[in-house]
Amino acid sequence: MRYARGGGLTDAERAARERLRLRLQAVERFEGGQKNAEIATALRISVRSMERWRRVWRERGQAGLLSKGSPGRPRLSEAQVARLERELERGPLAHGWADQRWTLARIKTMIGRLFHVSYTVEGTWRLLKRHGWSWQQPARRAIERDDDAIEVWRKETWPRVRAPRRSAGPGSSSRTRPGSR
Repeated sequence: MRYARGGGLTDAERAARERLRLRLQAVERFEGGQKNAEIATALRISVRSMERWRRVWRERGQAGLLSKGSPGRPRLSEAQVARLERELERGPLAHGWADQRWTLARIKTMIGRLFHVSYTVEGTWRLLKRHGWSWQQPARRAIERDDDAIEVWRKETWPRVRAPRRSAGPGSSSRTRPGSR
């Protein structure tokens, strides 16, 4: 299933989130003249990280501390992702599987066959989620199913067929009765 809006953050959304981040709070404190140990304690991070952040801030300024985005480059281009979506819509039968069930392992294999790119199963899930797909298990119901007839059976027939429950009162054959050893 596709969500109305794809997953992940755009550059603008990442920039908006960046204002709230610890690194920018640290920059304000650097500019205020606070020492690394004071800032590290206040922001609850290690002094070593604070030293590294101050060094980057001195060398490249505040821009040096901003997020660079995802550490890995996207392995599939937007055109390839669009093709992947078309292939997913064609279904597993069109790609040689015996049933109409997509699994992450099958999608991973299909990506390798189509684009000669290797993903892990987890990476495949992240890719799909980032582009707005979600997992779902379709309800399997027989075409002949008659919900009204089932409801009548449950209310009328089942109570007559079902055996009454035995009580655990006197005369029962419970082995956990007090005094029986």
